[in-house]
Amino acid sequence: MILVDHRDPMPEDLRGAILALGNFDGFHQGHQAVVGEAVAWAKSEGRPSVVATFSPHPMRYFKPETPPFRLTRLDQRMELFERAGAQAMLVFHFDEALASMPAQAWVEGIIRRHIGAAGVVTGEDFTFGAQRGGNIALLKSLGVAARTVPAVHDARGPISSSRVRQALQAGDCAEATRLLTRPFAVRATVQHGDKLGRSIGFPTANLDMGDYLRPRYGIYAVTGHLPDGRRLLGAANLGVRPTFEPPKELLEPYFFDFSGDLYGQEIEVAFHHFLRPEAKFDALDALTEQMKADCAEAKRLLTGVSLPL
Repeated sequence: MILVDHRDPMPEDLRGAILALGNFDGFHQGHQAVVGEAVAWAKSEGRPSVVATFSPHPMRYFKPETPPFRLTRLDQRMELFERAGAQAMLVFHFDEALASMPAQAWVEGIIRRHIGAAGVVTGEDFTFGAQRGGNIALLKSLGVAARTVPAVHDARGPISSSRVRQALQAGDCAEATRLLTRPFAVRATVQHGDKLGRSIGFPTANLDMGDYLRPRYGIYAVTGHLPDGRRLLGAANLGVRPTFEPPKELLEPYFFDFSGDLYGQEIEVAFHHFLRPEAKFDALDALTEQMKADCAEAKRLLTGVSLPL
């Protein structure tokens, strides 16, 4: 898949593309419908399909104090867009210049001249430009072929990134997976730690959550995807490890039947089931016994999960 920075010239073979325009954080069912419409439109006219996204998220620019809320990293989004059939990802690096640009300048300067888009697809509530002055009506009024895709609804209403975040913060992995059509997954580089897990027979990989949303702190049944392509079953603690001092926030997956050195490698951990909240134990023996029980429960819950080599 082609990656394009909006500050660079648009490759000539991508000019005349159908552009899916949005944030697409999480790439849930609603986002998939927007990109699916763009891909189908592009195929019907023999044009390339490009998905645009923003980094940083505009909310991070306007409200930098906002706690971490991201559901995907850029590289994860790129892989998801490619699987959806798009040919390129266009990244808008959101800064003062973009934030202050009037919507009409967005359309005429960026979408038409710089990108050369032949058509634009957005969600029905998507806006752009200074003070959110741009929408589908403006695009059409300025001569851009444009389509909107209505929100995807279920029995509880429109599917949104906010609903995904709420599910994860409640520890409801099944609901998050349903909305996303895949488990929420964190991708990060394994760090050196204090090796406390190793000392009690459960060596874990230490991962910093970075800009990701924090799901409910606790123990999870997870799967891991290693750089060599292997996929593993495991149990993970997400939280501040209240049994140990000082508190330190980490995602710590323990992979069953695995031995090896993962330090410095980037792995992905997918959240399948919430097992229990974090707890403080007065003795390591009690913690060890609970971890044995957690691992047994995780193995039971993960039975049948497909792990292709």
